[in-house]
Amino acid sequence: MITGIGLLTPLGADAAGFFDALSAGRSGLRRPADAHPLAGILEVAGFAPDVDPATVLPPSEARRVDRFVVLAMAAADAALADAGIAVGRDADPARTAVVLANAFGGLGMFEAEAVAREAGGHTAVSPYLLAGMLPNMATARIAIKHGVRGYSSTISTACASGAYGVAEALRLIRDGLADVVVCGGAEAPLLPTAATTFRNSRALAGGWADPAEASRPFDRRRNGFVLGEGAGVLVVERAEHAAARGRPAYAEVAGWGVATDAYHPTAPRADGTGAATAMRLALTDAGLAPADVGYVNAHGTGTKRGDAAEARAIRAVFGAHAPAVSSVKGVTGHLLAAAGAVEAAATALALRRGVLPPTHNLDDPDPECDLDHVRKAPRDTAAGVALSNSFAFGGHNVSLALAHPGGP
Repeated sequence: MITGIGLLTPLGADAAGFFDALSAGRSGLRRPADAHPLAGILEVAGFAPDVDPATVLPPSEARRVDRFVVLAMAAADAALADAGIAVGRDADPARTAVVLANAFGGLGMFEAEAVAREAGGHTAVSPYLLAGMLPNMATARIAIKHGVRGYSSTISTACASGAYGVAEALRLIRDGLADVVVCGGAEAPLLPTAATTFRNSRALAGGWADPAEASRPFDRRRNGFVLGEGAGVLVVERAEHAAARGRPAYAEVAGWGVATDAYHPTAPRADGTGAATAMRLALTDAGLAPADVGYVNAHGTGTKRGDAAEARAIRAVFGAHAPAVSSVKGVTGHLLAAAGAVEAAATALALRRGVLPPTHNLDDPDPECDLDHVRKAPRDTAAGVALSNSFAFGGHNVSLALAHPGGP
């Protein structure tokens, strides 16, 4: 059961406000300010709210960690508070786990220390660099702060990482290894080198006078994704453990499926077979049929090949039983390793509220992406089951099956 949600995204730091913005189509995308290091590199980006490191770490540690760690810790604090859990009081530390995903690690710290070394030699490099930038440091710092002594791990499967973290939480609970899992992903890639490589690879959306129009999942005029940053953390709890605390749930994580394209380092299979396999496996794992699913929260990045491949995969899985489909990336941009967790949270909130958020900027659906798109306005729903899809460079495909906490 998902009993806590913590988010820091381009739509803000409040889960309820995040879903309200999704439903209203309020974009969190903007141009970098003229004085920003990304000015002249990125036309548009999704910036998460600033977080003072001293609010999540002791003052002596606050400046020694990368931004992705700070974002992850703030989201984890919010998720645990939302779930009403203090580890040691409400959950056994040895049966509490942390699984936080990250793709890039602490690029900001690494870039800064590389510049320091060039300017001042090897003695100018901080001895705290590794403890601040390693990809596992979000996991480790959360465990240290909250006294988590059970299983901990860091997952790095590029843009599918956050969803893999939620899948791992379900596995740990089913295998009897944990009662509570703090899981999700965080990413802070809005830095000159990372942004430049995305720009030079021609993966990013461009040429839009209004930055809010740049991210266009499934739209005929889409021309790339918008790079963003953020963190999404969920508290996934054994149903019996949550019930004993009298804690309501947003949704049940009912199943998961993973498949690998084994095709290309960056491009998906055009026929979407890996994505379709992941969705079928998630349904099988949850004991569900395609006809049970009323909504798919799509990976939907706004790239020509990716969106078309995902649409083919959805049609292959569901056939005549076409569920409603939408992507949040029209207003958030692509948050890389954080995306899957943020979108799982959006899916859980949609099921709980009975409202499906629309895909922003889907003005002219591409015929290659022929689906039952939710667009222009939110749609009321009685859907009891949804899939949340995440796909990634390297051919990683993961799908999560979520169910209304009252049952599908």
